[in-house]
Amino acid sequence: MQIILENLGRRFNRDWIFRNINYTFSQPETYAILGINGSGKSTLLQILNGSLSPSAGNLSFFYRHKKLEIEQVYQHVSLAAPYLELIEEFSLMEMIDFHFQFKKYLSGMDQPKIIELLQMESSKHKLIRYFSSGMKQRVKLALAFCADTPLLMLDEPTANLDTQGIDWYLHLIEKFAANRLTIICSNQEHEYGFCRNRINIQDYKKKS
Repeated sequence: MQIILENLGRRFNRDWIFRNINYTFSQPETYAILGINGSGKSTLLQILNGSLSPSAGNLSFFYRHKKLEIEQVYQHVSLAAPYLELIEEFSLMEMIDFHFQFKKYLSGMDQPKIIELLQMESSKHKLIRYFSSGMKQRVKLALAFCADTPLLMLDEPTANLDTQGIDWYLHLIEKFAANRLTIICSNQEHEYGFCRNRINIQDYKKKS
């Protein structure tokens, strides 16, 4: 999987969030998109997963050396982010089953193994609406990590997680992120410390 940015920019009204980004993201590398809160990290991530259009420049996606149309990109992406909602009326088992109607399981994974990975056997019949914020974040991460996609995107992955949850997240990275193109938006060192490449949004701030 490869994403190529050419003079990419995004603005709201007359204000540029970032512009003139020339960069290539390539599998299986790891990338951290850095910046203070409100700097545009999530906006860039949404452009990179095809859910938001750039205001300027070009964006190209390639998978196995073939160019992807923007409508095909979602099939190759797993995303976990604070602004993504789980279906509160579903039980944990139903949420997992629903998610994997649209994504393939990683080899060797299935619903019971994801519940085991989450350490939520006692909560598998509980409705998501009754989960704590930390439990919901764990579910979002497990769904993203355990889907068979070449591109893994994480926005503030340890939001609402305690110290034990952070250790669990780092275990997921070690076990499930290998050989994928992994992009993480963060301003917390423990979330992206393993990333080999760093991009700071501040480097692409220019006035119109």
